[in-house]
Amino acid sequence: MDMSVDFAGLKLKNPILTASGTFGFGLEFKRFGDLESLGGIVVKGLSLKPREGNPMPRIAETPCGMLNAIGIQNPGVEAFIKDKLPKLPWKTLPVLVNLYATGAAEFGELAAVLSAEEGVAALEVNVSCPNVKEGGIAFGQDPSQITKVAEAVKKNAGNKPVIIKLSPNVTNIATCARAAEDGGADGISLINTLSGMAVDIERRVPRLTNVIGGLSGPAVKPVALRCVFQAVNAVKIPVIGLGGIASAEDAAEFLLVGATAVQIGTANFLSPDMAFRIAEELPKVLERVNAKSLDEFRGSLKLPK
Repeated sequence: MDMSVDFAGLKLKNPILTASGTFGFGLEFKRFGDLESLGGIVVKGLSLKPREGNPMPRIAETPCGMLNAIGIQNPGVEAFIKDKLPKLPWKTLPVLVNLYATGAAEFGELAAVLSAEEGVAALEVNVSCPNVKEGGIAFGQDPSQITKVAEAVKKNAGNKPVIIKLSPNVTNIATCARAAEDGGADGISLINTLSGMAVDIERRVPRLTNVIGGLSGPAVKPVALRCVFQAVNAVKIPVIGLGGIASAEDAAEFLLVGATAVQIGTANFLSPDMAFRIAEELPKVLERVNAKSLDEFRGSLKLPK
């Protein structure tokens, strides 16, 4: 079965990508599988300047998932361009870069730096980070801010496709998806993590120094599926689905509700070869459920009359 995908002009050999923040810069996972067997990789979030991230502890295990409050620790965009990107097989594997910033202008500046890099295939914009200039409100919870960020990145992205990564911590995900489309986004990805917390009753303290973190893993999959389904039906641009995918069957569920591609996230921590295995097993799953082709299966969910 032909598993190739065209996502907003981005040619993927299959619909399996890795999710930002769960696959490092890709190089860390080379010993667990062939990077070029994937549809693409999304490197961890990058900012203009290096960030140390939040203090420890910043990860806590939860039933069917995990909480993280890493704080976008990264070496900065210039270090990535100099030290990481040249070591990646970007000529044969699409490398997508996730952007972190604290204002629309800063997002635009970061996009301008990356737009000049041949090895960067597309830009994924994290609109779930704190908008310091707007009183700490997350960009992703304000449709008008989503549109402004999308416009700023698109204006500076050159020929790179712009993908807006949406937060599930909103009242209406369809409104947010349309806001990204209105800003000129070429595609959207969702979901980012759900807000959550965990506490230690023995010590009477939060399990995360940051107190609140992002919940991911199998526990969020039903929320992610719902959000992807609603987003697909709200916009004309393609959608990447993620959230709790830990098997080829999980990936197929997101394709069934209309996602063009999927990202594997927290499951990479459980089994570092997970993304490679899902890419290998997905064609077999589609054949098992009598899919004539990937295009025929995508979005073919039969709804009650």
